[in-house]
Amino acid sequence: MTDGFKYFSVMLVDDNEIDNIINSKMIEASGLAEVTYTHNSASGAIDFLKNIVKLPNTDAEKNVLPAFIFLDIDMPMMDGFQFLEEFEKLDSNLQASTKIIMLSASINPRDKERAETYKNFVKFINKPLRESELIQL
Repeated sequence: MTDGFKYFSVMLVDDNEIDNIINSKMIEASGLAEVTYTHNSASGAIDFLKNIVKLPNTDAEKNVLPAFIFLDIDMPMMDGFQFLEEFEKLDSNLQASTKIIMLSASINPRDKERAETYKNFVKFINKPLRESELIQL
């Protein structure tokens, strides 16, 4: 926790730039995290996480790891579920430090059921992101 923020960093993964801007501002206003990493593609987010893991094993690395990843389901090239599959192949320290929140407009109950099969999944939130949900984290 730093300077009044609950966590140092979180990550948004959504191909919709407007959603990313709005959600980033909401996260900042809620005091959830000092830094919000934003990625417009799931594959870009995976690459970013792989690079963080390559940092020297220090306390700084642990602070850089996002506490939460807010993940959209419906994205081109690599969707949210494909991201979750790739995430489970990443470094165990990263997996232990980071929890996944599906942030989606999907109303299909099967999407939530499927997300619950992944060990780092913790919550399913319907868009738009609301401050009340952030406070609960």
